[in-house]
Amino acid sequence: MEKPKKKKKKKIHWILIYWLGFFCIFILLLLYKPADFKVPAAIEGKQASRYLTNVLYPQLYNGAQRGKPFDLTVLQEGINDIVARYDWPIERDGVEYLTPEVFFKSGQIELVSIVATKGIRLIITIACRPAIDKKGLLNLNVTKIKIGAMSVTILAKIIAKRMYRHRLETVDVATEDILTKIAGSLLSSEPFEPIFPITNKKVRLKAIDIVEGKLKLQFIGAS
Repeated sequence: MEKPKKKKKKKIHWILIYWLGFFCIFILLLLYKPADFKVPAAIEGKQASRYLTNVLYPQLYNGAQRGKPFDLTVLQEGINDIVARYDWPIERDGVEYLTPEVFFKSGQIELVSIVATKGIRLIITIACRPAIDKKGLLNLNVTKIKIGAMSVTILAKIIAKRMYRHRLETVDVATEDILTKIAGSLLSSEPFEPIFPITNKKVRLKAIDIVEGKLKLQFIGAS
């Protein structure tokens, strides 16, 4: 029969092994990186994306001017060309944000980026499922936030909502600005009227469909 002291030491020994194993798994999950993942290269120079200036904007502008319903298909490679032309990497408060990559998957939009701090690189994945409700309001519906292979969705959404509320209470924010509404939907799950200004006209997003590599949008005129 084992003595009480031996039993206690054995129990402590296994508890330490358990927590060490848990800590190792936690670190591995945080540092997880898919074998085929590559950081998208930022495009040098300030030249605007031809996909934006020659394809997307003309379709939006012409559709808005006609005042009739029109469809717009956004390609995954096109949106990534636009994103890559921003001034990456961005550094704030000692954290460096590398060029993100956007993926259009069935029913959802996924953004993947690397965040670097103090020599450690972590892959951040954010997914959302945009949907328009019966009232015609758009909610971007963030459904997944991961660091490496670890889901932090619930915690991250709570923190994001608090930060958004705090900013609204402490900073003079133009709440009717479309960018503020988009931020509110992403950070606080707030639906909004999807009305977008296009030069001297306005359009309303009527329908949205996401398939592999494509974001399909349907617009109508708005007053």
